[in-house]
Amino acid sequence: MTQWTEIKICVDAKDIDKASDIANMVVPYGIYIEDYTALEQEVQEIAHIDLIDEDLLSKDRNKAYVHIYLEPDVNPSEALAFLSERYTSENIKHNIETDTTLEEDWRNNWKKYFNPMAVGEKILIRPSWRDDYDSQGRVVLNIDPGLAFGTGNHETTRLCLETIERYLKEGDTVLDVGCGSGILAIASLLLGAGSAVGVDIDQTAVKTAVENAQINNVADRFTAINGDLTEKVTGKYNLIVANIVADAIMFLSKGVKEFMNPDTVYIMSGIIDTRADEVINAISSDFEIIEKYEDKGWVCLVAKAK
Repeated sequence: MTQWTEIKICVDAKDIDKASDIANMVVPYGIYIEDYTALEQEVQEIAHIDLIDEDLLSKDRNKAYVHIYLEPDVNPSEALAFLSERYTSENIKHNIETDTTLEEDWRNNWKKYFNPMAVGEKILIRPSWRDDYDSQGRVVLNIDPGLAFGTGNHETTRLCLETIERYLKEGDTVLDVGCGSGILAIASLLLGAGSAVGVDIDQTAVKTAVENAQINNVADRFTAINGDLTEKVTGKYNLIVANIVADAIMFLSKGVKEFMNPDTVYIMSGIIDTRADEVINAISSDFEIIEKYEDKGWVCLVAKAK
């Protein structure tokens, strides 16, 4: 009998909507929410009764829970690292555990899920500890994600890599906002970018990105910044990529034009398909959407400044 992994995330009840949106980035199905803040009202509206089980009445009304269920072949540790990073970046207090282990125990258990993988037309992503691979003429991106989200397995990362392939020009300058493991910035450098800047609010992610740049011999062209979105970024870039959540993209886009040249390409991903129109509408006054790519419920937008 196959066993699924249950991830249980505890957050303050006021943050449950945003927490569930982020959880949907990990898996768009198999999620349920425990939220008892309006227990009596909801029971009355739905069941029209006043008698409620004592165990339910004793639940902490200040806390809410997101439950995620992962299939047996899905890497739980990458999902856990991603969730923790994104909740921290959104200032959501959280506690994460699984049905078999607490958060601190999965730190070294994820390598068995990560195999060499071809992406797009030009890239082969290779785990830094794997020597049994055939590049088949592709650019080899050596990656050790550590606890930073970004191995290329997730649809949003693959969409970004494939889109970067299409739009990157030799010698381009690249800005990667929410860089995680640095995979997008480093891939850009391997594909011919002249320089790249990666920024992430998570200090662990920044450290991992620097190490991955060193592994790929592009550290001399890569700059990593620990900061919130673009608050510490300067300069202009030919290509800007943001593989983050929809709310962060809408917020970021208000100021990203100051880092763009007239012909800069702006790639946005991490957008659940049900929120794509909301994002497009929010940025439509400043940007023209020139391409839209979709994969398994996720959307990647390509835009230029108006």
